[in-house]
Amino acid sequence: MGSAAAYHLAARGQRVLGLERFTPAHDLGSSHGGSRIIRQSYFEDPAYVPLLLRSYELWEKLKRDSGTDVYSITGGLYMGPPESATFTGSLRSSQQWGLDHEVLTDREVHQRFPAFDPAPGQMALFERLAGFARPESTVGAHLRLAEAAGAELHFSEPVISWADDGDGVSVITAAGTYRAAQLVVCPGAWSPVLLSDIGVPIRIERQVMYWIGSAAGSEPMAGAPIYIHENDHVEQIYGFPAIDGPGGGAKVAFFRKGVECSPETIDREVHPVERAEMQARVTELLPGLSGSVVDAATCMYSTTPDENFVVARHPGHANVVVACGFSGHGFKFVPIVGEILADLVIDGATGHPIDLFDPDRLVSP
Repeated sequence: MGSAAAYHLAARGQRVLGLERFTPAHDLGSSHGGSRIIRQSYFEDPAYVPLLLRSYELWEKLKRDSGTDVYSITGGLYMGPPESATFTGSLRSSQQWGLDHEVLTDREVHQRFPAFDPAPGQMALFERLAGFARPESTVGAHLRLAEAAGAELHFSEPVISWADDGDGVSVITAAGTYRAAQLVVCPGAWSPVLLSDIGVPIRIERQVMYWIGSAAGSEPMAGAPIYIHENDHVEQIYGFPAIDGPGGGAKVAFFRKGVECSPETIDREVHPVERAEMQARVTELLPGLSGSVVDAATCMYSTTPDENFVVARHPGHANVVVACGFSGHGFKFVPIVGEILADLVIDGATGHPIDLFDPDRLVSP
């Protein structure tokens, strides 16, 4: 979100200083792992769909302007029991906003996509325009475009604190102190520290991503759609085609099966019992994805109590804009969040519908 904000602000002629505690497009937060799902048939809430429609336009602009394949369209399957949130929520958003979709039975899913074998009676929504974004490439593209537009970007410079004195803001880093008219804070898993006074409880959770190989002699995930699957135990997984070739495996992960942590205490090791649990769960849906775990990596969710974002002017500081609490489903919104943050800084408001993201909804009296 910070890289997108730096780009959109600089592209509109603002003088921009960007501060990052690590290296560009690093793997210590929430924006790594090679792929993130993009989709419009949003089971979480139809209110997100207008933002997604604009985000898709900005994904295409970013791809064109950067000359980088930051996203790809594969189609998407959202599967589960007929009453599941994954299926019914996706259908509700598709119908409300007239999105291109099809409803499939478990047999129809298997006929069209033989790698998938949903349990009898399960239903699926197929969205033609779903796909995946490349997070590292996306961050890198925004950074390059930001610099080309005049932004000054500092890396390996952790922010220690910030203050708003009414006439502007001060930011103290490991290297010095900076003054500016306004501040945009996009701290990810560092939100509880850098935004401790916003009044929103944000839970930091350790999540694990896995890359699993196919059974000997089969390549079931070549050319497959992205997918989200909910089983009878209300347990969701999500996954991708084999986008890095057969040797790279196919990425899959549990959605919201995390352990509370902090950036300082997160366990970066992925343990054998975790690998075995993921292998057992994914073969419920994809019997051919039964090879070994080729790779695994951890990341962090920053989750709000209602799992909706926080994107707004800081309720206690007129010169500060915040973007945090993306709750494990934010990356597809990166381009439009950058645009919204630039709107809030330059115009004081945005025409995009962001009432859902007002932090006051979560602040105790």
